[in-house]
Order: sequence, then structure tokens, then C-alpha cells
Amino acid sequence: MKIVSVFNNKGGVGKSTLTYHLGNSLAELGHKVLMVDLDPQCNLTICAMREENLHQIWEEEDPYIEDFEQAFNNNPNIIKSPRSIHFILKPTEDGISELENLPPVLNIGNNIDIIPGRLSLHRYENKIAERWSGIYQGDNLAIRTVTNIRTLCKKYSEQNNYDFVLIDTSPSLGILNKTIISTVDGFFIPAQPDMFSLYGIRNIGNALEMWQKEFVSIYTLISEDKRSKFPISFVQFLGYTIYNAKKYTKQGQEQNEYNLAQAHFQYVSQIPQTILACIQESNRKNFTQEEISKPIGGSAIIHTHNTFPAVAQALKCPMWKVPEVYTQLKQNDPDYIEFLTQNGFEYNQGNNGKFKEIANHYRDFTNDLLVRINKL
Repeated sequence: MKIVSVFNNKGGVGKSTLTYHLGNSLAELGHKVLMVDLDPQCNLTICAMREENLHQIWEEEDPYIEDFEQAFNNNPNIIKSPRSIHFILKPTEDGISELENLPPVLNIGNNIDIIPGRLSLHRYENKIAERWSGIYQGDNLAIRTVTNIRTLCKKYSEQNNYDFVLIDTSPSLGILNKTIISTVDGFFIPAQPDMFSLYGIRNIGNALEMWQKEFVSIYTLISEDKRSKFPISFVQFLGYTIYNAKKYTKQGQEQNEYNLAQAHFQYVSQIPQTILACIQESNRKNFTQEEISKPIGGSAIIHTHNTFPAVAQALKCPMWKVPEVYTQLKQNDPDYIEFLTQNGFEYNQGNNGKFKEIANHYRDFTNDLLVRINKL
């Protein structure tokens, strides 16, 4: 099992949309996948499930987020249904014993499950910051707080035989993401073709260098038994992809290698040199410069899908399943389709061929990513 995170210091790059579609693509290739939403904005969760169902999960959990031990003593049966990631982390946050039995994950399709996010996750981040210095002294609770996300991924994988755990993150370089990125096996960056993504890559490179120094220092101070709770080696950079870029549309003129609008290509062409300059070799030691300089999947998924992701999100399915899911819902849940329509949802059946074509693009991207993950 490999734990992979999708990360960028720049928001609005389509990170959650990409994570969701990658998870579904892996599942359709026969891999068993768990997605974990560790972005407090919960965009990955909203891609995967209806808001009213998420609201029910959160509402049931509210007393536990305030006082987990008391609420659990009153009603331990809550763990018989899927829970948010903050709920599952809450015993560690409160410094009480871990749950003997983990709540089930939420199944959203064949071979793919999710642990929903929760807006209150900032509380767990605050607790990491509060306990951070204790890691250097080998404090058990501090180490448990920092490693518990990885520990939970491993426990769920042992129970359900996952091949991959995908973790969605916020754009922050704060202590929660420091903990996540430093304790997963690999990560990759979705980038938009603009100046902000270039600076985001620089920031990530600088942060990785500092984080690695901290963790190397921690490893030298703690016992071998406690060291085993961390990854064997520090996180590796898997590469980048361009996402949501404008396609070159003028006919009869020379096009660049990714068929991008020139204004976008000028930024894309700077990404490889920015990566090589800012992400140190120890964080990309499994790849040659040539490999790491090429976007994952080449040009497979780099061009904008316009309104297609919004349509898919409304139907809670990957883009290539829109025609199928729309037909099913129209037959079996017409009230939901009516609700969507009243709130501005539009679906053009003339795009069915384009929707289905997207599956091939994501398959190409996913297969290239798998080659890179296998080098970890």
C-alpha cells in the first residue's frame, strides 16, 4: 500500500477535482482505493457525496467534537456508520485511548471509498502545534499526534486491502500539511500555467528542505521503536501536471508541444527548471532530471474541461460517468434532478461523447503516475 498526497501551495488549481478523478481512475483499473479528505474546505468530500448526507454525518458528530469521551460513553454505537476524519482523529486530539474498532469508510463506488472531511479539522492542527516540541523528547502523545494520520491509513488498509490511499490537502504550508506531507510516501503537484504556481513550487521546495531537516533531527533523538511509526524514508516528489490550461485554438499556425495558448505555455516551460532548482535531489532521488521535467501523463489531462467538472460534481460522479449517472438519476431520483435544475444545473447530452473520452485521458495520466509510484 502506498500513501500519496496531492499538494500545491497555490489554491484553486483543481487539486480536489484531480484527486477525485484519479481515485476513480485507479479504481477502474482494478486497484482498491481509499481517499481521505484532509483539506478543511472539504472539496473532495463534496465531489463524492451529497451535502445533505454530509450534514447528517457532521450533525451526529457535533457532541463528540466538543467532548469525545463523554459523548462516546453515552452512545458508542456511532462508530457503526461512516464518520469524518476529524471524528476519527479526535481521541488522539483529546489524549484519550484510541477506538478499539474503527468506523467503516464510506463506499462511493466499486473499489473506491472515502473518509469525509470536516470543517473543524483546524482543532487537530492546533493540537499538533501545541505538542510539536514534545516529539524531540520522544513524548508518546506528541509522536502519536504527528503519526496518527499515517497510522490510520495503514490500519484501514490492513482491514480493507487498499492498494492506494490518496490524501487531499489544503494549500497551506502550515503544521498540518507539514505533518501530512512529511509522513506520506509520495506527493505530486497539480499546477495552473501562471506565475502563482511557479512561486508555489518554490515555496514547497523551501518548505520540504526545512521539514526534512526537522524530521532527520527527530529521528536521531527518538528510539528505534518510535522511529518505526514514521516512513522508512522521507517523502518523495512524484512530479507535476498542468491542470485547467487553455487549449491553443487557432488553426494553421505552429503549435507548441502541449497545444497550449502561448500565454500559458510561457509559464509551463518554466516549471521544469523551477522544480530542478527548488526541490532538492534527496526529495526526487528515484527520478532522472528528464523524467521529473515532464508532466505526469504528458498532455493527457492538462486542458480545461470548462463546465464538465461542475456537472460531474452535481451528479457526484467522475466526468466520464455523467451520461450514465444522469440517466439513472432521471429514472430513479427525478426529484434530485429537478432540484439541481432549479439551482442552475444544465446538462447537454450532445457532450456525451466528450464526457466518455475523458476516461481515456485520465487512464493515460493514471498509468504514468503508477509507473512513478512503483519507483518509490
